[in-house]
Amino acid sequence: MTKLVVVGIYKIIEGVVSPRELGGPILIAKMSGEFAKQGLIPFVFFMAFLSINLGVLNLLPIPVLDGGHLMFFLIEVVTGKEVNIRWREMAQQVGFFLLMMLMIFVFWNDIVRVFGW
Repeated sequence: MTKLVVVGIYKIIEGVVSPRELGGPILIAKMSGEFAKQGLIPFVFFMAFLSINLGVLNLLPIPVLDGGHLMFFLIEVVTGKEVNIRWREMAQQVGFFLLMMLMIFVFWNDIVRVFGW
């Protein structure tokens, strides 16, 4: 399942899969309902897939996420000194902005799907 999520992210970056395929809370709720109708096992597998998806996304090297913190730790190990606090703060702000833009984008995709625009 983890490999599938990583391959999916790679294909979006590569341009093979359209970013319009991304879904937000509305699509997640809709799909949860569909899997719940199929029974407990399909629903649990969907929840597991969703959890793995969020875990992998959390490890991306975006400064606000855990992967961003790991990136800063790696830089500190390689350079032997702490990353300048000003650079870290600016990176956090950029990361937060990117994350908010992603949230707005997937929510917009959900709205377009619901209303068929």
